[in-house]
Amino acid sequence: MQNKAVNYAILVIAVLLVGAFGYWKSPGKNTDPAVAGTAEQTIDFYATNTYTIEFQEDGTLNYELTADKVEHIKATDITLVSNPYMELYQGKELPWKIRSLRSEVSPGGKEIELIDNVHVERIDAKNRPTTLTTTRLTVFPEKEFAQTAQAVKIDTANGVTTAVGMKAYLNDGRMLLLSNVRGQHEAR
Repeated sequence: MQNKAVNYAILVIAVLLVGAFGYWKSPGKNTDPAVAGTAEQTIDFYATNTYTIEFQEDGTLNYELTADKVEHIKATDITLVSNPYMELYQGKELPWKIRSLRSEVSPGGKEIELIDNVHVERIDAKNRPTTLTTTRLTVFPEKEFAQTAQAVKIDTANGVTTAVGMKAYLNDGRMLLLSNVRGQHEAR
């Protein structure tokens, strides 16, 4: 259930907000100026200053998500999100904090591409921070998997690790760094 919730999170935001406000734009007369002129890029609806909160079936908090703007492209069924910020709890007390400058959500939310200035942060139960930064990260929520071919930097309380390329298996908390791995560790 958690996987489906994350998959549809961003799409649900756009649909609920548009439905709530009763605002549907007709193609050709009210398209976004940034993408006007091409039928493939026609925005059929958008919402600004969005906030979504979702709970799990047991009533615990699943996530909170905010974004400056959510736009849906009619022809491709892709949703564009500006400045997404998510606190992902999945029923736990300490959330993962995920942000980027923009993201693209595939039809059905099966794939989420976080683009530019991607930060994934968490503080554990012992108050130790972990921050992962990269320029692009593709998340497959149903598979609980994330990957990038870009440079990655992981800052922890004990050191810094850098690499090019990463595969993250979110379900079992495992990361595979693909090449040019460098690390600095401080014993405490």
